[in-house]
Amino acid sequence: MTNELTAAGIDPFDESVYRAVLTRRTAVPAELAADLDCSPLRAARALDRLHDHGLVGRLAGVRRRYAAIEPGAAVESLVRARAEELDRVRAAAGELSRLFAAAQAGTAGEDEVEIVTGREALGRWFVRLQQEAREDVMTLDRPPYALTTSNPVESTALGRGVRYRAVYAPEALEWPGVLEDIRGLVRRGEQARVMPGLRIKLAIADRRLALMPLSLDLDGVRAAVIRPSTLLDALTDYWALCWKQALPLDVPAEDPLGEEDRLVLTLLVSGLKDEAIARQLGWSVRTMRRRMSRLLELLGAVNRFQAGVVAARRGWI
Repeated sequence: MTNELTAAGIDPFDESVYRAVLTRRTAVPAELAADLDCSPLRAARALDRLHDHGLVGRLAGVRRRYAAIEPGAAVESLVRARAEELDRVRAAAGELSRLFAAAQAGTAGEDEVEIVTGREALGRWFVRLQQEAREDVMTLDRPPYALTTSNPVESTALGRGVRYRAVYAPEALEWPGVLEDIRGLVRRGEQARVMPGLRIKLAIADRRLALMPLSLDLDGVRAAVIRPSTLLDALTDYWALCWKQALPLDVPAEDPLGEEDRLVLTLLVSGLKDEAIARQLGWSVRTMRRRMSRLLELLGAVNRFQAGVVAARRGWI
């Protein structure tokens, strides 16, 4: 598998997809899946990431057809963006040094950084951070764990539409039950990646609040609660670098939807009411509602809007 673009934040599989698009000039996920012997869903997700990186463009039309952007310009833009990210992290080194010095002295600025002590306090803040999140939670996860390896708060937050992106250290996957927990969370919508050499633990909510243990020694654990500041910006940039360098965690995810279920969700997301959807499919309204109830249960959603969000996030529609 090729990996020349890894340093620019493109993982090897995505690079293989990019090269396949280059040879075809334009392609749909199913064609690339056949070329690379993978599922169409995996190819589609790789294309979405390549699109975000500016390496491919989506062509107009109902089908998801993509064309490669000219590599010279596209890759150069990617390299410049990575250089700018590194410059921002470098510029924040002084702020990180200030945090380190404050932690060593046992003091910190009351407005921007708060130091909390003890496993229970760390656990309470982690729960609070997730409960207050409205849009996005980003984490770097590795052992040891202060209280428990499971995170029941995440399932609730995912259910109300909060986006979770987690980078795991390989050591985390060796703890009993952790991989199975991750599989369950991925099925609910978490995006998971793995990165060797991950040395810190970090959680960031909505880019406005972060929690970071100051050491991995859980005896007398101390953690920093970080509010909007250049330090929070630097930690957010660092998380983004880890995310780009990490590899997607291959957690098997089946697509259990049939064509009719997929059509129901598509019509639902389009804003059609029960009666209109039933009419489109030639069903009774009762049948429509029974099928919708089953779909909500399958997706772990509590309402129709959430069902559309979860299905879209999983690439099912």
